[in-house]
Amino acid sequence: MRFSTPLVPAVLIRRYKRFLADARLEDGSEITAHCANPGSMMGLAEPGMKIWLEPNNDPKKKLKFGWRLVDHENGHFTGVDTSVPNRALKSALMSRRVAALADYPEVRPEVKYGENSRIDFLLTDDNKPDLYVEVKSVTLSRQGGLAEFPDSVTARGAKHLAELQNMVSEGHRAMMLYLVQRTDAERVTLAEDIDPKYAAAFDAATAAGVEVMAIGCKITPEAIEVGAVLPFSRKP
Repeated sequence: MRFSTPLVPAVLIRRYKRFLADARLEDGSEITAHCANPGSMMGLAEPGMKIWLEPNNDPKKKLKFGWRLVDHENGHFTGVDTSVPNRALKSALMSRRVAALADYPEVRPEVKYGENSRIDFLLTDDNKPDLYVEVKSVTLSRQGGLAEFPDSVTARGAKHLAELQNMVSEGHRAMMLYLVQRTDAERVTLAEDIDPKYAAAFDAATAAGVEVMAIGCKITPEAIEVGAVLPFSRKP
């Protein structure tokens, strides 16, 4: 998924009110950018960090910049926009670039299911059980090479696990897919200390047959693409 508009570098001044961030552009001007991330962004919102912003000329948008990347200045990037994983994964699924899911010919995004919910992707084939795929963006890392989910308490995430579990009980396949928006991640686990209830819901869901997959991303200031499968373990 290529960015619609070339990104511009900036320095983070502060992130606040969850969806706002002040930044300083290279010319010294200060702007406010939209931050499409409801999580804590632990380790990714420290003042002085180098970030990348996407400008826009949309008259319907109040803010003319969107925060897309953190540049760790060591060759690695983290994508902070939580809307990106579904867009990048949709393209990968439809072009059958996710080998483990390539045998499903039909991919439908945002299908209603459960209790007032929408599954991120419903994969279907006349000769197989339907596969319900819920996608979570992973950006937290507190240990070198290890990505963790979640970065804050997520009651909504626990609800999604319960609904996937219900799909399995009805005879379908269901999968929790963690898309890791960090180029420095080598493996993935749960941050049980941050949200024990989510971890308990995960254990119940996987015990009932919900499948788990973690996939990395290739990230540059030009594009974010789905990468290789990463090993997932329940414990670090």
